[in-house]
Amino acid sequence: MRTRATAAAVLLAVGLLAGCAREHGTATDTPAGYSEMQQKVAAAESALAQADKDAAQDDSDH
Repeated sequence: MRTRATAAAVLLAVGLLAGCAREHGTATDTPAGYSEMQQKVAAAESALAQADKDAAQDDSDH
């Protein structure tokens, strides 16, 4: 169960990063969008941490 949660969180992070790249181009093309990209990466990392926490709780419940 933990592996699925982690995989889902990683896919979410990759999706967010891909969305940022498609929306703003590369970092060298649009340095003005860098702070927004950082916020999205932080949100993805937070989602990953929460998924790990949930998975660990699920593992302890069984």
